[in-house]
Amino acid sequence: MNRSQDLVRQVLEIVGSRAEVGVYVRTGTSALTRFANSFIHQNVSDDVAYVHVTLATNGKLASGSTTSTTATNLRELVDRLIAVANVQTVDETFPGFGGPVATPAIEHWDAETSEADPGARAQKVKEFVDAGGGLLGAGMCSVDSYVDAYGNTAEREITGRMTRVILDGIHQTGESAGSGHSSGISVDAIDAIGAGQLAGHRARRGVSAFDTKPGRYEVVLSPDAMATIAQFLSGYGFSGKNVTEGMSFVELGEDRFDPSVSLTDDVASGRALGMPFDGEGTPRARVPLIDTGTNAGILHDRTTGKKAGAPSTGHAPVSDESWENKPDGRNLVFEAGNLAEEQLIGQVERGIYVSTFNYCRVLDPKTIVVTGLTRNGTFMIENGVLTDPVTNLRFTQSFIDALGPDQVLGIGADARFAAGEEDPATVNSPSFHLASWNFTGGAEG
Repeated sequence: MNRSQDLVRQVLEIVGSRAEVGVYVRTGTSALTRFANSFIHQNVSDDVAYVHVTLATNGKLASGSTTSTTATNLRELVDRLIAVANVQTVDETFPGFGGPVATPAIEHWDAETSEADPGARAQKVKEFVDAGGGLLGAGMCSVDSYVDAYGNTAEREITGRMTRVILDGIHQTGESAGSGHSSGISVDAIDAIGAGQLAGHRARRGVSAFDTKPGRYEVVLSPDAMATIAQFLSGYGFSGKNVTEGMSFVELGEDRFDPSVSLTDDVASGRALGMPFDGEGTPRARVPLIDTGTNAGILHDRTTGKKAGAPSTGHAPVSDESWENKPDGRNLVFEAGNLAEEQLIGQVERGIYVSTFNYCRVLDPKTIVVTGLTRNGTFMIENGVLTDPVTNLRFTQSFIDALGPDQVLGIGADARFAAGEEDPATVNSPSFHLASWNFTGGAEG
């Protein structure tokens, strides 16, 4: 029995027969190295111990969490939640706690990485900085190693483990910056040199940027920009909560996207890093969300599945925050194409290349009209080549329409783990060449 399973067992024993309960526990380590001006300035490592409890007394619910795992604090948490549940009204939507399940044979885990020391992170930082060729580097390298477990009073027991390494950085010239990113299951999987070279290349190209006119342009979006699109489509469109509440564009079987577009949430993919079960201990199913342009699936937890008359797909969150508390994709994979990024750029007579998006906010959840900014590498494309750098641009664009029929002109073969606006390493995407993107002004309006 691992520590996470032991903590689950302790909470179940504390609750006893007083309530029905589900317990999710994460233990492990989360280590981080930060650097700025090409020097490391912070090394931290936290021992992770997180316990989330959801309990029900006669259909009345309460949930809460703690990072203090002493027997006294666990008992105080349980007693407090029982008291809160007893004064609630009955939640008619509560589907109950799920019964026994088989543990998936999926494990995104690297033993050597789980024991990595600060020197391993520092080496990746050095590789990134050196690849910039004298530019000033800044960013972070993190190594997470987790063992998770879930158990409930309906005899569901499941456990799993994962390692995840993220390198995110920029190089700076003094008037411009360029970004680079690499994620993977192990320290060895991190291409710090490639990320550093890309960040340096973008930064040098970005010197003497000019303002361009607002309007609609063809665009080539990098994997990191596409990651933001995937996260917004998942969270606002394919989430079972939004669908059951009538706040989503999704109608299954509708041909809403270009036939070249396929997006799947698949923890078993070789292009995924996540835990193989969700916050309710349900194994994560492979869910095609967009299948050759067609709306093909919805992400459900047990509550939204009950409303929709469908089973949970294993996408319940582990959160007490209302804005996070909905089914969402954690292992999103865009199907790759067969073109190099240079070939995508070569198809564009006049357009804009976007490295990353920043500060994106949804204006209309149902049509997923989003406003945001470009960042850390925006360039004109003229006659099939990157030319002058462009100052950061504001856009207002429906992410659905951007990938609509006849709007996808090419998809890259350069798929990788990408860093979108939300959690990094939850999307694996190639670059896309899109027919139209609505830039509405500069960074200030």
